[in-house]
Amino acid sequence: MSKCIVIGGAGFIGCNTVHRFMQRGYEVVAVDNLSRTGGDANLAWLQSQGPLTFVRADIRDAGAMTRLLDEHGDADTVLHLAGQVAVTTSVRNPREDFEINALGTLNILEAIRLSGRRPLLMYASTNKVYGGMDDVAIEKQASRYAYRDYPLGIAETAPLDFHSPYGCSKGAADQYIHDYHRIYGLPTVVFRQSCIYGYRQFGVEDQGWVAWFVIAALLGRDITICGDGKQVRDVLFIDDLTELYAAAAQQPGKVAGKVFNIGGGPAFTMSVWAEFGPLLEEQIGKRIPVTYADWRPGDQPVYISDIRKITAELGWKPATSVREGVAKLVEWVRVNKGLFE
Repeated sequence: MSKCIVIGGAGFIGCNTVHRFMQRGYEVVAVDNLSRTGGDANLAWLQSQGPLTFVRADIRDAGAMTRLLDEHGDADTVLHLAGQVAVTTSVRNPREDFEINALGTLNILEAIRLSGRRPLLMYASTNKVYGGMDDVAIEKQASRYAYRDYPLGIAETAPLDFHSPYGCSKGAADQYIHDYHRIYGLPTVVFRQSCIYGYRQFGVEDQGWVAWFVIAALLGRDITICGDGKQVRDVLFIDDLTELYAAAAQQPGKVAGKVFNIGGGPAFTMSVWAEFGPLLEEQIGKRIPVTYADWRPGDQPVYISDIRKITAELGWKPATSVREGVAKLVEWVRVNKGLFE
């Protein structure tokens, strides 16, 4: 039986990933410090799904990461999905952001290197490593911003330009992951992910905007749009992302040592409120009042991933349309309102 370690396994992406690998017959070790809202609920759900090993640990604890890799050195795959995930939080507390995202990642890399084992290490990076992309020509349309010259989105060859403490910490981790393949020969892969959304996402105002707007709309909470709401993102439903992870784990030789932009791509985009707002109002059956505030630091008017590289390597592409994915999330929040009250 294959074995995988999912670090950040009780988070939104983490718990869905753990579940996917459990379904595929893996022996799974979920690692989390349970600091995020919803972590306990996600863990309880996972433990109801089948056999699972849970390790409570913090990636800032180098000794804990070393012990983890010593105890589970027979793992074929390690998924590093843990982190501080909000730009606004990083601006308020840049030291903590650095210690979690940059130092925590180094602790994981060193634990693997010193173990003498060579599991495939997948890292969930972010499109924020490309910064505000101020030099990319943008056109403002009726309900969205659009690239003037990049109809297929931004490729992995785009210049890195870390913006905000979050961008710096995630960018440092991104480059450490990539360089540990070059310097030490570890089979690592970096996935620079765009907007991921779906079940068991406890979105909050400063992170996880699709889930947050759905939760707030259904529970009657205030919604504030930062910027003009015409910012565009390519969005990817969680089931499609975990399917990618599973495919990569089965074909490590095709992804090791590489960097990939991961998202919905040009076919799966929407603007933050000018387009998403009417879709959400249609699905919940009522008007949703909102207020507007200043743009957030480093916020890109438009970001769309060019996903041709990962499609060429693994044959993977998104399958869940925006309308279908949002409908699934709305239904999940409706059924699980009690988790948010």
